Amino acid sequence: MSAGTVTAPPAPPAKHHPVDKSAADTRIGLRAHVRHTGALVRRNLLWIKQDMESMFDAVLMPIVFTLLFVYVFGGSVGQALGGGREEYVQYVIPGLMAMMGMNMAMGVGTGFNQDFQTGVMDRFRSLPIGRSSVMVAKIVVELLRMLVATAILLVVALIIGFSVESIPGLIASIGLAMAFGVGLMWIFLTMGVVMKSAQAIQGMGFLVLMPLQFGSSIFAPTASMPGWLQAFTDYNPLSSLADAARGLMNGGMPVAHDVWVTLIWSVVLTGLMAPIAIHKFRTKT
Repeated sequence: MSAGTVTAPPAPPAKHHPVDKSAADTRIGLRAHVRHTGALVRRNLLWIKQDMESMFDAVLMPIVFTLLFVYVFGGSVGQALGGGREEYVQYVIPGLMAMMGMNMAMGVGTGFNQDFQTGVMDRFRSLPIGRSSVMVAKIVVELLRMLVATAILLVVALIIGFSVESIPGLIASIGLAMAFGVGLMWIFLTMGVVMKSAQAIQGMGFLVLMPLQFGSSIFAPTASMPGWLQAFTDYNPLSSLADAARGLMNGGMPVAHDVWVTLIWSVVLTGLMAPIAIHKFRTKT
C-alpha cells in the first residue's frame, strides 16, 4: 500500500428492519388480490383432487339426510302437513338446502385450522400475497363444494318425487343459501384462527349448530312447538332461509320478508366477521 493512499473505513452492516406484513398487505392492489385468490383456489382444488376423501361429506351428507328424514319422519310429519310422505318431501327439501351452507361452513373452519397445524399457513403468510386472498380462496372452494352437495341433494330429491314449481325460484334459493353460508363461513374462519384444534372447532360448532338446525322450521312446522321455542324459531335465521326457499321453489306463500331477513343476516355476519377474521389472521403469532 502506498503512503498516499487513504483507505475508507468498512461500511457498517446493513440493518434488517422487520417487514410489516399488514402494511405490505394494504399495498397490494385489487387486481393482484384477484390473481392471488385465483391461484389459491386452484391450489385448493388440486389438493381436493389428490385427496378425494375430503369430498365425502359433500357427496354423502345430502344423500343420508334426505333419505333419513323423508323415510323416517316423512309419514308422520307429512300427515301433520295435511298429506303424506309426498307432502313432506316438498316441505323438507328446501329446508335441507338451507342447511347445506351451515354444515359446509363448519368444514371450512376445521380445514383452515388444520392448515395452521401443518405449517401451510405459515408459508402463505411469508409470501407477498394478500392476507384476505387466503381466506377468500377458502370460501370460494367451500362454495363450490356446497354447489356439489346441493346438486346431489336435488338429484336425490327428484328421484324420490320432489317437484320444482319455479326454476328461477330454485336458482334464487341456491343463491340465498350461498349468501347466508358465506356469513357463517367467516365465523368459522375466525374460529379456525383463534381456536387451538380442529376438534375444538367441531365441538363448538355442533353445540351451536344443532340447536339452530332443530330449533327452526327446516325439518318440521313450528306450530306444534312450545311457545318459548316458537319465539326462538321466529328469530332463527335458518327458519327465514328455509321458509324463503320453500316460497321461492314451491310458491303459495309470501317470501319478501323472509328473503330480506336472510339477506340482512348474511350482510351483517359478513360485514362483522370478515374484518375480524382477516385481522386475527394477520396478527396471529
